[in-house]
Amino acid sequence: MAESGFSHEQALAGCSAGRSTSMRALYDHEAARMLGVARRILRDQGQAEDVVHEAFIAIWRHAHTFDPARGSARTWIYSILRHAALRAARRADRQPGAGADRDDDASALDAVVDAAAQRKLESRPDMGRLHDCLQTLDQPRRDCVLLSYVEGCSHAEIASQLEAPLGTVKSWIRRALTSLRECMA
Repeated sequence: MAESGFSHEQALAGCSAGRSTSMRALYDHEAARMLGVARRILRDQGQAEDVVHEAFIAIWRHAHTFDPARGSARTWIYSILRHAALRAARRADRQPGAGADRDDDASALDAVVDAAAQRKLESRPDMGRLHDCLQTLDQPRRDCVLLSYVEGCSHAEIASQLEAPLGTVKSWIRRALTSLRECMA
């Protein structure tokens, strides 16, 4: 879908063809939002900037693999960003002393599933249908999806926060996404 004349699909096609002007246009259009997403996941400005840079390199290198039959270009771009941010978070967690100043996991869960998060979803007109579909999911599955795709938590982090087995969390997310896909169709 074109947003104010910008086409993510055309920008990716240009990147795939090696046109740096297409990458520049994509960067100008999405970098600020991507930085905000990375900052929410990592809670560190410097790391977030590095991850956005890493994501744009991956987008440039792999633009030829984008398949519009599998989803939107913008979703593909943010999926690359999210995976890069999660990898960075895992690397940071493995370093000695890491996580000392990270927010408490319980507060992250509360922030996602509380009424304020629901109001944010309701207030965005483009999210209305998704919000309705999310409401059809039972609470644990909805929490898993929100933690994963809104907060950027890994499956292991979600399992820890919900005090549920990792395999169960993975199943909940897989089934929830299938239900959402059917509801949105």
